[in-house]
Formats: sequence, C-alpha cells, structure tokens
Amino acid sequence: MFEHINSEQILKTLLKKGGDYADIFFEHNQQTSITCEDKKMESIVSGINRGAGLRLISNLHTAYGATNKFDSLSNLGESLAGTLQAKDFSGDIHLSTINPKLSFPVLQTPALIPTNQKVAMLENLNKQAWAMDKKIVQVRIRYGDGLRHTEIATSEGHYAVSPRTLLVLSITITMSDGDHFFTGYESTGGHGGFELLTEQALNQTLQKAVFRAQLNLKAKRAKAGTMPVVISSQAGGTLVHEAVGHGLEADLACQGMSVYGDKKGQVVASPKITVVDDPTLPQKRGSYLFDDEGVPSQKAVLIENGVLKNYMFDRLTAMKMDCASNGHGRRESFEYRPVVRMANTLILPGQDNPDEIIASVNDGLFVKMMGGGQVNTINGDFMFEVTEGYRIENGKIGEPVRGATLTGNGPEVLKIIDKVGNDLGFSIGTCGKDGQNAPVSDAMPTIRIPEMVVGGVVE
Repeated sequence: MFEHINSEQILKTLLKKGGDYADIFFEHNQQTSITCEDKKMESIVSGINRGAGLRLISNLHTAYGATNKFDSLSNLGESLAGTLQAKDFSGDIHLSTINPKLSFPVLQTPALIPTNQKVAMLENLNKQAWAMDKKIVQVRIRYGDGLRHTEIATSEGHYAVSPRTLLVLSITITMSDGDHFFTGYESTGGHGGFELLTEQALNQTLQKAVFRAQLNLKAKRAKAGTMPVVISSQAGGTLVHEAVGHGLEADLACQGMSVYGDKKGQVVASPKITVVDDPTLPQKRGSYLFDDEGVPSQKAVLIENGVLKNYMFDRLTAMKMDCASNGHGRRESFEYRPVVRMANTLILPGQDNPDEIIASVNDGLFVKMMGGGQVNTINGDFMFEVTEGYRIENGKIGEPVRGATLTGNGPEVLKIIDKVGNDLGFSIGTCGKDGQNAPVSDAMPTIRIPEMVVGGVVE
C-alpha cells in the first residue's frame, strides 16, 4: 500500500546527523461506528485515517513527528534529524520484508458488508430488547468495525506489514422499578470479520445484558466485611489487567511506578498462578501479527508458578534494560509514539474444579461479572466494582447482591489465591494509557481468594 514511498531514503535522512535507531510507521485505518439508542439510530459514522509517524531514538531519548501528507515525509525527517544529541550512525539501510509466522483469516470483511445490513442488525436487536421486559427504559447498542493496515520500516533493515480486522458489538440495558435505575451490560467481538456475529453470539449478548439488569433490579445490597471471595472465569479480566498487568509493563517498572519493579526472580504470587500476555491467540481482540514497532508478536510469560519472570517491553524500554523487545510496543494511531501495552493478558487455568471451588466456601461472595475500578500501580492497591454478584451460603450460590466492591492489594491478593479452576473465560475491552486507547482482551479461570475486603452494607 505504501510501496511508492522511498522508506530507505527517509530512514537515512532521519539518521544523517546520527542516532541509535529510527523507524517509520505507516497506517491506513478504515472504520465504521453505529449507535442505536432510544429506539432510533443515534449515529452512523464511517471514515478513513491515513498517515505516517517518524521516530528517532538517540541515547534513550526520542524525537517523534507525524503527518498525513506523505509528500512531506522527507521534510519531516529533515526536521527531526539532529534534534537529539547523537553519535554517528554506522552502516547502510537495506529493507527486507519480514514474513509473519501467523495468520488471522477473515471470512467476511466488515467493510464489504453494506451499512444498511449492519443497521438492520441493530434495529432487530433493539426491537427484541424492548420486548423482553416492560421495566426496560433505555436500550443502547453500539457496533464498530475497523480494518487497520500498518507497515513499519526500521533502521535495522526490517519491513513489517500487519493488517488487523477488529469488530465489536455492545449492549447496555437500563431498567427502572419506578424509584431507581439499574443497568446490565455485555459485549462480543474480537480480531476477525462479520462471521464473529453469529445469531447465537448476538442472542447471548442481548440475553446476558437484559439478565444482568433484571438481576440488579431484584438484588439485595451486598453485605460488607472480610470474607472468602470466588471470582468466576466469566467475571472478565479486570483483576489480571488492572491489578497485575499494568504493573508488569516495563515503562512503569523502569520509572519506579510499579509495585513489581526490581522483583524479577522473586515470588510475587501463589505457586498456583501463572500470568502470560499472548498477542498470538486467534480471534482475540488484542491479537496482532506484529506490534506497532514491527516486532513479531510472541507470548510473554510474566509470572510463572508465582515467580516474576519478565515484563512486557517495547523497543525503548528494552534498550533501557539491555534486552530485546517482546512485541508489546503499541499505539492508537500514527499520530502517537508507541508505548508498552498489554494485548491478551491471562491467568492460566489450574487443576481445581470450579464447582468444587464454590462448594468449599461456607459464607462468602461469588463474583460473576466485574465492572470498572481503579488501581495504584506504585503500591498495588485497588478497588473494583462487582456488576453481577451472589452470596455463597453453605457451599451453594445464593441470592443475588448489588453494590459490592472488592478492595485489596494486587501482590497480596495474588499470593493468597489458594484455588485456581481448570476453566478459562475471556472478556474484551479498550485500555487507556498515556492518552491512547488500545484494543485488548483478558482472561482468567475461576479462583478463590480466602480473605478479601468486600464493600457494601454493614450488618
């Protein structure tokens, strides 16, 4: 797509006054977004964003510039060259294309599906939703797809081409009992085409969103206190992403902004816990062939049997820590410089039966779905909302509860997890960091935390 641009010459221009490394990031991103709300189409937006970003690294400092005018790339390179104190660049640049080790087939390219077909799908879901319960007062359905084509040329002589097709559909249901409002949410999608939105997937997404709103409508306020907590594999990856994942991003670890900094080789979790980040998984929202620096995607083992093994790196943090990038340099678009980001972050399954984990708790909380929250990466403290929860009484799932929160410290909670299920559930999302958004997914098995602070009503 960008073959007509003399990337080798632009890289030479960037480095003509010296430097350690340079790259060019080309992007062509075609997106569609449709929102249905209050029984009508709220918005239908389609567009294409094209441009390129140039980067120069010298002595661990970065100069970056971006433009959507491709005929000005040489001038941009001239402007960036010499902005940093640099040693002479030795060697010539001859680019060769890297062949990806993976493929992510797309059966139905979303861009080829007529917009009116997508609109009809949302209208049908909207009609079904309103018919499911008379207490529904609002239905919001969002659809989005994107075909992102990137090409990265580096001063190491590598040229990587990385197409990525993403699709997402989310449903938010709001119900009222006349005095209060209660919501339910569910989403589906991933790395793939329109084939991901099967009739079964659409029906399950709608039913789960409505069910959660109905459940919160009749649920009692959660009991506060310190108690055993079982988090379901269906709960989403909030715990692993927020309480663990961000702290294992090398830029935060380098800056002293992570509780996991300088702890490589140390025990940071229960021996039952292994955490990986794997952008090679098929159809997952965080997957890619190459990261946004042209490094091939690869599984990174972060915590293995409780021991901190590694961090997630981009090129710059790898230079700072004198190691190789493991393919976690990502950016929202060509307008931004890359930073260390998660992709698909997982706690791997263990050996315990999920039903037996629940049966092992006499009085506690079962978390079926987690919502938002906040975490302090410096000390590991966190607080998360529970959007679908139940009492556990005498080893059985009891009445639904609402308004529960989970409060704790990431490393401390990881160390006391004593049961890890043999199941695994994924959730999808969008992660924000340094003013940039990145598509991600998270996964975890059912786990038991023998003692945790639960926020709610004091009895």
